[in-house]
Amino acid sequence: MSDPFYKAIRFSGRHVFWLTSNRRRVIGAHHAQLPGPYILAATHGSPYDIPLLILHTKRNLDFVSSAEVFKNRFVAWFYGSMNAFPLDRSRPDTSAVRIILDRLKRGRAVAMFPEGRICKGNASVVFSRRIRPGIGRIAQLANVPIVPVVIVNSIAYSRVINWLPLKRVRYGLIYGPPIAPEGDAKAIEQQLIDAYVALHAELIAQMPPAARDAVSSTA
Repeated sequence: MSDPFYKAIRFSGRHVFWLTSNRRRVIGAHHAQLPGPYILAATHGSPYDIPLLILHTKRNLDFVSSAEVFKNRFVAWFYGSMNAFPLDRSRPDTSAVRIILDRLKRGRAVAMFPEGRICKGNASVVFSRRIRPGIGRIAQLANVPIVPVVIVNSIAYSRVINWLPLKRVRYGLIYGPPIAPEGDAKAIEQQLIDAYVALHAELIAQMPPAARDAVSSTA
């Protein structure tokens, strides 16, 4: 692992997103400044959720990524240097779970996408209320809280023109209060789903009208 490399990438990327975005809204980031281990559980509307989480979360994050992207040697090196590690979602991946538990035991913050894949528009958990089971059990095993995060309109960065320094992009992130690892795993996951729905509604309500229109156009 390389925290200095992670911090260097975050520092260099900060300027890119400042030049390209306008009227970004970030709410509740202090919830992700917990001391000690926790799971950061984010919605996943596009690949660009990852750099936005890196940019706006002060804690270094160890991302759980899909095994497929690690098949590319350069991506595997880069992600590994950013403290990320692969999870094969096509089968029970006990080795990845052991890594998650080990990172949490060492006091790290582990970032996961409970939807299990990129879910756009109505497929998003904020509308479908569906996530893949497992995160509740991991939180229980590690005895760590889950910090929910909702991200909207990161998909705007899929258009090449939006990478120009024109401040065209409008996006938002909202972090919720930590969810304690209490009760059974299904109850924990239901709390997480309820938090996603409530946070999404709060974030959309607080974004400027022009930004809300931009989000609606990509749903």
